[in-house]
Amino acid sequence: MNKESKGHAPKILIPEVRIQARVKELAAEINSEFQDQEITAICILKGSFIFFADIIREIDAPISCEFLGLSSYGSETVSSGEVKVTLDLNEPLEGKNVIVFEDIVDSGLTLNYILKSLGARGPKTLRTCALLVKPKSLKAPVQIDYTGFEIGDEFVVGYGLDHAGKHRGLPYIGYFENEH
Repeated sequence: MNKESKGHAPKILIPEVRIQARVKELAAEINSEFQDQEITAICILKGSFIFFADIIREIDAPISCEFLGLSSYGSETVSSGEVKVTLDLNEPLEGKNVIVFEDIVDSGLTLNYILKSLGARGPKTLRTCALLVKPKSLKAPVQIDYTGFEIGDEFVVGYGLDHAGKHRGLPYIGYFENEH
């Protein structure tokens, strides 16, 4: 990030009202597929926590929540491609309906790692829900069952997404004009 953008608020890419409407639509899709079946919802930390909190409140099925801490960015604006597990799940997944909630799918490498790792734990079903997807940046084919928004190559912040720990609390998805 350049010095100029650090002192300014990001430009709005996706306003809060669009995010909240899409979260409700995604939850309705999940409700339709799973109806009254129990779901183990996995929040990929740290960027997904706001999206996760909002969407699980809209899902009607019985939910147990798990948290998986991963890092592939550090303080950079591009994924390193190396995935580091910072927090593992507490409960087994065998025979369970699992939905992984991800903030952003950029290269697809992290989500591929997650799906291979969780798939080896024997879930009944394994679905993915991503708030944001960058189709042009994908380096690996990845199955995303529920997609919030497709975006370009902007480095985005807000609604849980950060740059070096900053901007997570913004209610919208934003970008810095000279950053992409």
